[in-house]
Amino acid sequence: MKSQSLCLFLALFLGGIQNICAAESSSEPQVLIDEMSIASVSLNYDGVFVYTIGNQIDTLRIIHKSDDGDSYQRLISLTGHAREVVRNKDQVRCYFPEKKSVIVEKSRLGKLVSTYLPQPIELISDFYTFEMAGEDRIAGLDAWIINIKPIDRYRYGYQLWIDKESKLLLKSELKNKLGVTLEKIMFAQLSVLDHIDDALLKPSTVAEGFTWYKNATNEALETSVSDKKWRANWIPSGFSMSEQSKEPMLTSRIPVEHLVYSDGLAMVSIYVEKLDKQPDIVVGASNFGGINTYAVYTSGYQITAVGEVPKITVKLMADSVEPYQ
Repeated sequence: MKSQSLCLFLALFLGGIQNICAAESSSEPQVLIDEMSIASVSLNYDGVFVYTIGNQIDTLRIIHKSDDGDSYQRLISLTGHAREVVRNKDQVRCYFPEKKSVIVEKSRLGKLVSTYLPQPIELISDFYTFEMAGEDRIAGLDAWIINIKPIDRYRYGYQLWIDKESKLLLKSELKNKLGVTLEKIMFAQLSVLDHIDDALLKPSTVAEGFTWYKNATNEALETSVSDKKWRANWIPSGFSMSEQSKEPMLTSRIPVEHLVYSDGLAMVSIYVEKLDKQPDIVVGASNFGGINTYAVYTSGYQITAVGEVPKITVKLMADSVEPYQ
């Protein structure tokens, strides 16, 4: 489960920003964010960034290629255990050499510390405010600083550093209501290139003899013990269900109901799993940086909500989940 979470964690980063729109250069925050969205998918770039969450610090290299509107990416961990994530259009493969495993995921729109923003940005303007916060220099590049602040206690705020020339995101911070930074991404080196060689996008890991976990394929899953459908009866204003599916756990072919709720920026996943017996702990909460998890057991089912939102949000959403069919 830990490897599955890490794969999702990295794959969301590779989901990138899926905005294709036009905007003239401006110091207006919404326009700059739209320009950042364009740059993130339309430019070829190669960079090294530091990702900080809690007490954990990781250094990673990202290589991105844009080809006729399609995105190809490779993310390589430069610290800790060797890990690689390769995205080819709508498929993500996560390589874990120390575990001799590969996880194949469907690429979803997602975000990791402000790397995903909706198109157009006005879609979230009722739930967040935007303001220019000054200028700075990151990775040797001049940047604009933008604050994104939530209007309520059910979501976090963000601070973005956007390169004045390329409009790429150079740094981002996730902040709680007190202004404390929970997660941070900062590039130490970033180059915009005319061309990316396809060889740079291929994994260095030789996966011979590895176990492959395919979480998003057309393979038949075992029939679920229950055909109930589920939904959260309480969600923050502006949130809506963006995805609903049945997915297998890594160690089982029994599908788990997966619900995804988003306001266009913040995202919460809810998993509903039927258990044969009541777990030792029927209610539990945990957090890792800005990612909060809350689980509750009810009527033979474990309901788990996880998202880059405050603890109160995942708790209220998980507690409200009920079958409706």
